[in-house]
Amino acid sequence: MVRTMKVRILTVGNKMPSWVQTGFDEYFKRIQPMLSTEIVEIAAAKRAKNPSDANLAQYREQEGQAILAAHNAASREQLWVLDVKGKMISTEGLADKLADGMQQGDDIALAIGGADGVSPAVLAKADAKLSLSALTLPHPLVRVVLMEQLYRAMSINNNHPYHRGN
Repeated sequence: MVRTMKVRILTVGNKMPSWVQTGFDEYFKRIQPMLSTEIVEIAAAKRAKNPSDANLAQYREQEGQAILAAHNAASREQLWVLDVKGKMISTEGLADKLADGMQQGDDIALAIGGADGVSPAVLAKADAKLSLSALTLPHPLVRVVLMEQLYRAMSINNNHPYHRGN
């Protein structure tokens, strides 16, 4: 019996703008036949109006603890963290990485940090640190881009005509 891979998106923040939710939902719906996907929303730390650098570090730490608590480290769930300083990955590279995870029988938790980034503790636990772009993207937009790229990668792996890359 072949075990189906599960991908969980652990993301800081909720109550996204309607355009974010609409875009995310479209690709979330499309990917389900190819890849079991779930979103886990983690509450953002309550922020001061004019936070200091120490406050920002505290927010990252608080949100990081919640990400690590949501990650199922006891199972075969790899933790892939999206980080601006992570390894740039192409769509084809993501498709290969997903295929490798499926081959190994692993599940994947993809972590999207809060507005102030990801804590050092989360980065230290990461099995992979990935970057979607050299551009700095607003973190609500990352949800949509990530979901579309997961769908595109799975389209490649399933010989679906959606991806028209090289």
